[in-house]
Amino acid sequence: MTTDNDTETAWGVVAVSGATGKQGGATARRLLAGGRPVRALVRDVTAPAAVALAEAGAELVLADLDDPSSLGRALAGAAALFAVPPTVYGPAGDNEELEFARGRALADAAAEAKVRQVVYTGVASTTGTAFAAPGKRRTERYLRERIEQVTVLRPVRFMTNYLGLAGIGLDGFADGVNRHLFPPDEPMQIIALEDIAEFAALAFEQPDRFAGRTLELAGDAPTPVEAVAAIGAATGLALRYEQFTHEEAAALNPELAMVRQQWAAGHRWRADIEALRVIHPGLRTLADWLAEGGAAALRTRLLATAGAGSRA
Repeated sequence: MTTDNDTETAWGVVAVSGATGKQGGATARRLLAGGRPVRALVRDVTAPAAVALAEAGAELVLADLDDPSSLGRALAGAAALFAVPPTVYGPAGDNEELEFARGRALADAAAEAKVRQVVYTGVASTTGTAFAAPGKRRTERYLRERIEQVTVLRPVRFMTNYLGLAGIGLDGFADGVNRHLFPPDEPMQIIALEDIAEFAALAFEQPDRFAGRTLELAGDAPTPVEAVAAIGAATGLALRYEQFTHEEAAALNPELAMVRQQWAAGHRWRADIEALRVIHPGLRTLADWLAEGGAAALRTRLLATAGAGSRA
C-alpha cells in the first residue's frame, strides 16, 4: 500500500550533492531526464558543469560540506537526497576523520530538514580490508541512524577511469599503456556511471522497495588485458596493459601497495552482476559503454595526449 508520504518522497525534489562530479552529475541528469525535480548542491554556480545542469532544468543552490550552515538552507524542502561526500585523499592516503565529518554534517543537515530518503553512494567492499573506505562505512551507519529510508550503493571501479584520474598516478593511458594494480589475466569488475544513476533513480522511484538495502554495483568483469584490447579495437589504437609492481605501487602510495597485496591474496569485489541485471536489465557491459560514446571520448583523449607528448 502506498501512503501519501511515500508518494511525496517518490516525486518530490531530490537534492544532489557532488552534482558537478561524476556520480552526482550522472544521477542529476538521469533524474532530470525522467522528469524528477533536481536541486544541485554546488560550490560555484558559474562552473561549466553547474551551468550545464541549470540549462538541463536543475535548481542550483550553493552548499559546502565544510560549512554545515549552508547545508541546512540547501536541503530545506527537499524530499530526498543523493549523497556523494567527496573522498579526502592525500599523500598519506584517505583522511577518514575529515571524510566522516563531511558525511556526518550532510546527514545531520538532512535530518534537520526532515529529508525522508537518502541514497548514499560509497565504494564496493571486498573480502579483505582493501578498499575498506572506513570514512564511508561510518557515514553509511550514521545515515541509517538519522534518516528514515536509506539505500546504500557501493560501486566498483568506473569505466570512465580509463579516461584518467588527476593526481592519483594510475589509471588512464600513458604512451599507449594502461597501468594498474590488478593482475593482467584475472577478472576485474567495472561499472558505468550511467548505471549507478539508474540504480539511484530506481531507489528514488521505489523507496519502499530499496530502503534499508545495500547494493554492490558492477556491470562487467573483463580481465585488464581484455578490457584494454576492447578499448584498442574500439578506438583503433595500439594499446596494452601493465601491472604495477609492489615497489612501484608503494612509491605511489602505501595504501595502493596494500591494495595490490590483498588483491594478489585473492580478495575481490563481489557484486552479483547477474542479480543486478534482473533489477536493471539495461546494465551496461564495457562494450556497451564504448559504443555509447566511451570509445569516442577515449580516442579524443588519447590522441590529444599523444599530440601533447610529441610537442613536449
